[in-house]
Amino acid sequence: MKYLDEFQDPELARRLLDEIHATVTRPWALMEVCGGQTHSIIRHGIDQLLPDQLELIHGPGCPVCVTPLEVIDKALEIASRPGVVFCSFGDMLRVPGTGRDLFRVRSEGGDVRVVYSPLDALRIAQQNPEKEVVFFGIGFETTAPPNAMTVYQARRLGIRNFSLLVSHVRVPPAIEAIMQSPSCRVQAFLAAGHVCSVMGVEEYPELAERYRVPIVVTGFEPLDILEGVRRTVRQLERGEHTVENAYPRAVRPEGNPAARAMLADVFEVTDRAWRGIGVIPGSGWRLSARYREFDAEHRFSVTGINTVEPADCRSGEVLQGLLKPNECEAFGTTCTPRNPLGATMVSSEGACAAYYLYRRLDVAPARLEASPVA
Repeated sequence: MKYLDEFQDPELARRLLDEIHATVTRPWALMEVCGGQTHSIIRHGIDQLLPDQLELIHGPGCPVCVTPLEVIDKALEIASRPGVVFCSFGDMLRVPGTGRDLFRVRSEGGDVRVVYSPLDALRIAQQNPEKEVVFFGIGFETTAPPNAMTVYQARRLGIRNFSLLVSHVRVPPAIEAIMQSPSCRVQAFLAAGHVCSVMGVEEYPELAERYRVPIVVTGFEPLDILEGVRRTVRQLERGEHTVENAYPRAVRPEGNPAARAMLADVFEVTDRAWRGIGVIPGSGWRLSARYREFDAEHRFSVTGINTVEPADCRSGEVLQGLLKPNECEAFGTTCTPRNPLGATMVSSEGACAAYYLYRRLDVAPARLEASPVA
């Protein structure tokens, strides 16, 4: 299959690995900021094929995982109300809130439905004018444009019984927050190709220059990731810190102008809390004033939510790249995909789920000390 089989070629992978091994002369720590890349890395054992001096740190790239507990609890509160049809993608239904999840709300009589597009939720609103239909809009820059389009369509068509519970986040401010952390060991980034296919790369050169870190836009197949690592290591060894696009078949420097225009119309930048990390300034979107009437948080006045994170869940450390999933005491014992303590064990892009699915159950070895960026 074009762009699939050819990017899983074992011979080409071996050549890239040989070049990476020949290039590395000292320890380096790289972070992939994408849950899809994390799963590909663990599934194909890419981290185990790299030189011992290279550590891949799994960043906060899972949209389900970084959705804050407070927003999950707001979703649970709205979904529990009579007359509400609460629509969501399936991987959000098992994410634990304080004491329950959306599956539990549905078992208790709530009208919670799995949809495959936000436009499906809008269609449900058209077909059920007597109901309040809410779509749970989460994710990075990749999923924000279709959610924005749905709100735009609701306003254009005069569908007033539709609203969006928004928890959208932006990658560049997260990279900045990671680099400003006193515990940061990251020396380079593999940027998420799907995010850059929407937003382009214009926000990254300033970050690369300010923090002196290479940033390489990377795809999701094994050869994509190895090529991203190869380019990143080459820069680190040379003491360079620029932005490179290793995913040109999907990413243009300007991104997708139509999608960006839709985002600029429907959303506005705001501070946003990230689960396990805290509030990152300017790291999210909310509905702009023109579309505020479609904001479920305002429509249902969900305030006074008191959240309680499980004491034995260390997913916040996993999301910050401070802990590998199999270093957590609860991993694979009291925390499993069937009975998760945190979102990183639930989501199809969560690091804990990847380690569990691909049987990385042994305790991880001690990390290498990372060298400062030249």
